[in-house]
Amino acid sequence: MKLSEIKNHLNGLATLSFQLPDGAFVPENFHVTEVGLITKDFIDCGGTIRKETVVNFQLWEDSNDEDHRLKPEKLLKIIDLSEKVLGIGDYEIEVEYQDRTIGKYDLDFDGKGFLLLNKQTACLASDQCGIPSEKKKVALSEIAIGNPNSCTPGGGCC
Repeated sequence: MKLSEIKNHLNGLATLSFQLPDGAFVPENFHVTEVGLITKDFIDCGGTIRKETVVNFQLWEDSNDEDHRLKPEKLLKIIDLSEKVLGIGDYEIEVEYQDRTIGKYDLDFDGKGFLLLNKQTACLASDQCGIPSEKKKVALSEIAIGNPNSCTPGGGCC
């Protein structure tokens, strides 16, 4: 989800919720402690120089502040200030949230609240480092059909 998308969703919400991939919700007394811009310069395994930029939201739960409830309009103000002060553009959002360790999540919206989605790694240079393309899946029942060299029960080939 891009920054412009979360802003559009926030405009229509009365409350904020973030649901983890396991179905649990981030407790209602969370804070958005950071909105930032993260740029990563790196070289992939094929030697290609790459640059990735994301807007980072850090969610934090304060066990001593049970009454805190962040409202959508307050988060919009934080985002607007971040755009002005940091010059943040319309990048993809990455969310950090600490459970057992700090997890990084992609963000989606289900019409009522925000969904934290597990991030996935991938080889960015699979064509250069020997990773085979995905194999076509074929049902065994399809192999013998139309193949004159196939062996069938009672056919005498075995």
